[in-house]
Amino acid sequence: MKETIRSCILIHYHEIALKGKNRPLFISQLIENLRKHFITDGLKKIENLEGRIALFFHEDAKWDQIEGKCRKIFGICNYSRAFVIPSEIDQLKRALHVELGKLSFNSFRIITKRAYKNFQLNSMEVNAIIGQFVKESFKKSVDLRAPDINIWIEILKHNIFFYFEKKAGPGGLPVGTSGRVLSLISGGIDSPVAAYRMMKRGCNVDFIHFHSFPYLSRESQEKVKKIVSLLNEYQYSSRLYLVPFGDIQKIIVSLVHAKLRILIYRRMMIRIAERIAKKIGAEALVTGESLGQVSSQTLKNISVINEVSTMPVIRPLIGMDKMEIIEEAKRIGTYEISIIPDEDCCQLFVPRSPSVKARIEDIRMAEGKLRVEELVDSAIKEAEEIAV
Repeated sequence: MKETIRSCILIHYHEIALKGKNRPLFISQLIENLRKHFITDGLKKIENLEGRIALFFHEDAKWDQIEGKCRKIFGICNYSRAFVIPSEIDQLKRALHVELGKLSFNSFRIITKRAYKNFQLNSMEVNAIIGQFVKESFKKSVDLRAPDINIWIEILKHNIFFYFEKKAGPGGLPVGTSGRVLSLISGGIDSPVAAYRMMKRGCNVDFIHFHSFPYLSRESQEKVKKIVSLLNEYQYSSRLYLVPFGDIQKIIVSLVHAKLRILIYRRMMIRIAERIAKKIGAEALVTGESLGQVSSQTLKNISVINEVSTMPVIRPLIGMDKMEIIEEAKRIGTYEISIIPDEDCCQLFVPRSPSVKARIEDIRMAEGKLRVEELVDSAIKEAEEIAV
């Protein structure tokens, strides 16, 4: 009797499973995200099963490409290239005989999970029966500590899934479950990591970049476009707002004491970003600030910057040191782009000794010399929106 063995990608989630009555909403969003990711990869069907999701593809599917995408879909705890048969122990034996015959191994271990509790055998009995079968059929030994291969078996009501390798997904929550945020992105190492962390917590992330063209080159804009394009592999698409900031900096330099300029720059950026965030329905701003890393990121100065915002300003990296941020940037792939030399507004008109403990009274007095609302309106009017 010829068996029909179907292949699939079997996905397990973890944090989603802890969501109680809200779990269906998170699973639904994960399934929608999977559909978006794999719509061009020959996806035939998605099955929402007990505590897992199975993806079925056409026969000519490129499995390496599919697995590569699984590593970038938030909500996936782990995934496997799995085989599916009807829920019957003899069919499991025959299917394992076919698939194990394609592998080279000397030792093995059986790991059974019985999701369908009414199956005629419990997990230990399945382990014993299948272990004996593999041992006799292939003349291999059982090794429970360090086997050459693991044989995972998952028993559901109508089907049995088995696979030989389990790969880690990115974890987190499905993008789209936690609202929309607008992330300030400079093109440096920190801000892309901050945006990535918000995606991992389920946020759709749009981006805003402040540049000083034509006083400086367009290099920072092109660099940011590359970073955003890479980050979109984790969330499909986003909007990027390019805001000219050089003229605002020139005005601030002409009217504000050097020690306060950095904080005035940052406050202006927050004002502009907040206006755009409200326009696009974002619920918070995101920055790549880390406590104490530079002068504007002391507790005192962060408080001064926060004062102008009426929405939350989230700082996912606030407790991380530079080496931790660099390691994460390398892992997600943004580091090599971030270290490309460029010229951005952070390098234009920067004082040598900025204040590390600015007084809010001094900041307000300095801003009293500026036509703040006119500057914000002008920057927003000149901002360029790009779909990335």
